[in-house]
Amino acid sequence: MRRRLPSTQALMCFEAAARHQSFTRAAQELALTQGAVSRQVAALEELVGVALFRRTQHGMTLTAAGADYARQVGQRLDALERDTLDLQGRGGQGDRLTIASVPTFAVRWLIPRLPALQRLHPQLQVHIEARVRPFLFAETQADAALFAGTPEQLRQWAGTRSVLLLPEEVVPVCKPSLLRNGRPFTPKALAALPLLQQSTRPEAWRQWFDAQGVDAERAMAGPRYELFSMQAAAAACGLGVALVPTLLVQQELEQGTLAIACDRPLPGQRGYYLVQPAEGERPALAAFREWLQAEANG
Repeated sequence: MRRRLPSTQALMCFEAAARHQSFTRAAQELALTQGAVSRQVAALEELVGVALFRRTQHGMTLTAAGADYARQVGQRLDALERDTLDLQGRGGQGDRLTIASVPTFAVRWLIPRLPALQRLHPQLQVHIEARVRPFLFAETQADAALFAGTPEQLRQWAGTRSVLLLPEEVVPVCKPSLLRNGRPFTPKALAALPLLQQSTRPEAWRQWFDAQGVDAERAMAGPRYELFSMQAAAAACGLGVALVPTLLVQQELEQGTLAIACDRPLPGQRGYYLVQPAEGERPALAAFREWLQAEANG
């Protein structure tokens, strides 16, 4: 069955006109005449049977349907351009994967291990994009995701399957000079210090103090940071105590820029998972998954 698709030229003219809100500026960008852009957009409107622009005395504006379609077309043209550049860059050789990942895990755990993957699979290119929440794979270019979450969250991620790579434990860390004579604080003493908060886990400190049997009135007070890397950096600068996954601050602990503030690690409900669409698996993704599991178990 023949696809009912507009031409790429029509879509490019529409997207440029929508972005500029002007046929004239769209024509200048695309090195076409204004009339050519106008005809392409008119042909597109005829094909879809929907008005995409509203002509006014002062120019034109997108209709509600046009604005929604422009967002979708822009995303797909961007993806098509990325795929084309990627194919050109690889010269048709090898394979590629796009992995969505929580940022700090990608920076601290995954990327330092990629040279080993490159040696094992030299023809495989891995592209990494940052994502912190579940998404629909059908609406992205991602082949899989490295996700930090709970089993309950994974059960709610429709159309996917997952494998646990690493369980998570969290531990309080701080700048070494904050320790008194180099000795860790007791949980009760820690409650009196500035507590650095993780904005995506607002109850993390309260849960940690509850596990220690300490009533900390200000467990949820303190400056908030979106990423664990930001929280760790703030702790290393002496701004307070951070509660972070141990595996994400191994380098700082070994280098001495961070120290254990209280040696009471708490196993969490969260873990780091590889999540992928439930149906279908390219050989490249299977190879990546097997390598990830070996690294996590090693």
